[in-house]
Amino acid sequence: MKKNWKKFLAGLIVLALAVAFFVPLPYYVTRPGSADKLSPLVTVEGHPSNSEGVFRLVTIAMGQANIYSYLAAKMLPYQEIEKESDVRGENETDEEYNVRQLSLMNQSKNNAIQVAYKAAGQSVKIEYRGVYVLSVMPDAPAAKVLEAGDLITAIDGKSFESSAEFIDYVRSKKVGDKVEVSYKHQDKSEKASVELIDIDKKGTPGIGISLVDDQKLVTDPKITIDSEKIGGPSAGLMFTLEIYNHFGKTDWTKGHNIAGTGTIDVDGNVGRIGGIDQKIVAADRDDVEIFFAPDDTITPEMKKAQPGVASNYEDAVKTAKAIDSKMKVVPVKTFQDALDYLKTLKEK
Repeated sequence: MKKNWKKFLAGLIVLALAVAFFVPLPYYVTRPGSADKLSPLVTVEGHPSNSEGVFRLVTIAMGQANIYSYLAAKMLPYQEIEKESDVRGENETDEEYNVRQLSLMNQSKNNAIQVAYKAAGQSVKIEYRGVYVLSVMPDAPAAKVLEAGDLITAIDGKSFESSAEFIDYVRSKKVGDKVEVSYKHQDKSEKASVELIDIDKKGTPGIGISLVDDQKLVTDPKITIDSEKIGGPSAGLMFTLEIYNHFGKTDWTKGHNIAGTGTIDVDGNVGRIGGIDQKIVAADRDDVEIFFAPDDTITPEMKKAQPGVASNYEDAVKTAKAIDSKMKVVPVKTFQDALDYLKTLKEK
């Protein structure tokens, strides 16, 4: 009888441990990801890559925490625990979060193409496609017809050249009015009548969506970037360098193993990103020799909100020193800063 009780208790413990593995906590765990070569992801028609070295983008691995990953993150270096509410927007679903991340990557990719093509003297034209839906308020009438990832192409038969024009038109209506929304869902054209709601409790009419402009770039030569599995905007700088390296006779890698991070805007400015310490660790694992880090400005407002805040570059240098990395961390504020450094780099 006693043996049976022990077996039963042991079985309960095993079951509890197994269940704990599958029960998600309201946290995410982030840790160093990978340093992926960019050359297989970027194809420019008529301009193959002939680099002796390599440019890499660096990722952060993130997953919903369970009890085991949560405890591991508490003990292991360069693993961080983030509240679910700090990662997702209010009422944001998994699908909406993924759509938002892919949208950020797409915008970053478009910015990278524009900066690199302009620097290389190549042709880029912008076609406005419409309003890209990032999320829909769950209690809005629009939630019955629209989903994250849909593309709104017109309202009441009117097309627009920017989201600002779209918003101005909707706000010219009244709460309770109905508008005809023309949109694409999974590439299929649809139309639906949608009632406008009070989006801010102040009488402002709206459809009840968060949105961004959706633009298509027409380039000459044609470019293809495989970024479907990459979310967020932080690979902007490195995409710009990889694209630019397809033009001209200079191999800007100079035979080196080069990584980095940072957003990029259409003017070539490099922006701050999160998780720079984890990216330094990931890059060092792949024997990266040179790492471009955003040399962002810390504002008084940032210092007030977070007294110990430092620039990405300062944190990157600190982490590289802590892990005894031989990698050279290079501060950049712009794409041109990175290019100027590469001009001084000796061939390997």
